Amino acid sequence: MAKLKITRANGEVTEHQITPRIEYAFELYAKKGFHKAFRDDEKQTDIYFLAHECLRASGIEVPVFGPLFLDTLVRVEVLDDDPSQ
Repeated sequence: MAKLKITRANGEVTEHQITPRIEYAFELYAKKGFHKAFRDDEKQTDIYFLAHECLRASGIEVPVFGPLFLDTLVRVEVLDDDPSQ
């Protein structure tokens, strides 16, 4: 599975695995399967939602998903998973 590199407006940069918990939350939000959503829709908003869920799951307090949360982001990059981890 891939992971996200999240750069926040406060300068903090973190990397987060897209775990089954994150996939589950995404599928509830998108109302479709994880892989189908990215294959068919290719929306950047979906990447931002994953970033929101990754940060929440790691214990970081973030605003509700929406414009206030998006204002806390500078960049979200999708990285290949490192199979050695």
